Amino acid sequence: MPIEDIISRIVPLDREAMQVALDRQEKLTKPKGSLGRLEELSVQVAGITGNPLPRLEHKVTLVMAGDHGVVEEGVSAYPQAVTAQMVANFLQGGAAISVLARHVGARVVVVDMGVAADISPHPNLMIRKIAYGTGNIACCPAMTREQATQALETGAEIVREQIERGLDILATGDMGIGNTTPSAAIAAVFSKRPAAEIAGRGTGVDQAGLQRKIEAIQRSLEVNHPDPNDGLDVLAKVGGFEIGGLAGAILAAAAYRRPVVIDGFISTAAAMVAVSLAPLSRHYLIAAHTSQERGHHLMMDWLGIRPLLDLQMRLGEGTGAALAMSLVEASCKLLVEMATFGEAGVSQKESQ
Repeated sequence: MPIEDIISRIVPLDREAMQVALDRQEKLTKPKGSLGRLEELSVQVAGITGNPLPRLEHKVTLVMAGDHGVVEEGVSAYPQAVTAQMVANFLQGGAAISVLARHVGARVVVVDMGVAADISPHPNLMIRKIAYGTGNIACCPAMTREQATQALETGAEIVREQIERGLDILATGDMGIGNTTPSAAIAAVFSKRPAAEIAGRGTGVDQAGLQRKIEAIQRSLEVNHPDPNDGLDVLAKVGGFEIGGLAGAILAAAAYRRPVVIDGFISTAAAMVAVSLAPLSRHYLIAAHTSQERGHHLMMDWLGIRPLLDLQMRLGEGTGAALAMSLVEASCKLLVEMATFGEAGVSQKESQ
């Protein structure tokens, strides 16, 4: 389905469902507001789904992988070969996201969007490779506009396919050596903040590596002139195939009225692309956590979202999103399964 058609299906949250959910929250056997953000989450999910008593049984973590030409600039502490190696680790169930997804009962979907190597077929791997890595954004565009559109539409199509299998809530994850550099470039474009305020140490580069990274981001903006008013242009010029795939997945989840728990730095960059293309998709986002990457809080401020967790994480893969997904599920269970004062025969607060 063309991405324009997906975007056209995104509607505002269901205010009637939200009001019903809020009214129920105020009747549950607890002091009003005593469950804090969990109450807010359940009301948001009611609005997203259009169901005042939402249940999130089918949880999916979507991990998209791609490589980046900008690693030629020495912006990562790890070699590019690690991308394909970690994809294999995902498929074998040995990565952090594999463990945490099992812990929260989520299905992991792994997609090769643009890994710079051929990965052996596996029943749990979706090969949707657009190219063998992006161009080096420090000297040329990451991809063509057509490839950017393809990335968005591929991500959207995968979500549609997963909904047919059962998907009530989506968590986003990523894998791609060097991908904090294009993510920082995307954030710099939309937030209009300098690269030095956005870029962090990623996989753990030293001070010299961080300086190379900042300079590479600055060159990418000078060489490519991405248009902040055109999300597709930003994605094509300084993005990544897995970032585009995640942005498309976010748009499709919003179109099909599913909540999206976004992970850290890379997933948030994808969310910025999605929201630039479809502002209404912002309301379908739930921020999992605050990454240790320097500019992550600026990105969330731009999106207008607040993180649920602060665990000093910076791994990616969807690890923070998997953990936060369990909180979203818990919030809905509290809304649906707790007794009201009337049902439990509990006296309510006396008027004062």
